[in-house]
Amino acid sequence: QVQLVESGGGLVHPGGSLRLSCAASGSIFSPNTMGWYRQTPGKQRELVATASIDGVTIYTDSVKGRFTISRDSAKNTVYLQMNSLKPEDTAVYYCNVRPLGPYRAYWGQGTQVTVSS
Repeated sequence: QVQLVESGGGLVHPGGSLRLSCAASGSIFSPNTMGWYRQTPGKQRELVATASIDGVTIYTDSVKGRFTISRDSAKNTVYLQMNSLKPEDTAVYYCNVRPLGPYRAYWGQGTQVTVSS
C-alpha cells in the first residue's frame, strides 16, 4: 500500500553536495509532517530535518546552515539538499512521514550517504 521511495544517496568528498528525494505513494492523510532521519552503526536514529504541511521546519543543530528541507505536498514528496558535507554526515538516511492524528508513521528503506576523502 503505502510506499516511500528514496533516492539521491551516494559517495561524495568532504565539501560536496547531495540532494535526497523521497516520494510517498498510497493513501496518506494529507495533514502530515515529512522529514529525514539518519543512523550510523552503534547509534540511535536521529532527526535531521522535518517540514510540516504549513511550512514549519526543524533542523538538528549540526546541519543548520548546510542542509535545506523542502516539500511538495501535492506530490507527497520531500527533498533534502545537503551542502558542505562533512565526514560526520555519513549515515543511512531515512525518509519519514507522520500523519496528523492517531495514524501510523511511515518509513523508507533508507539510502546510504558516505562522505570520505
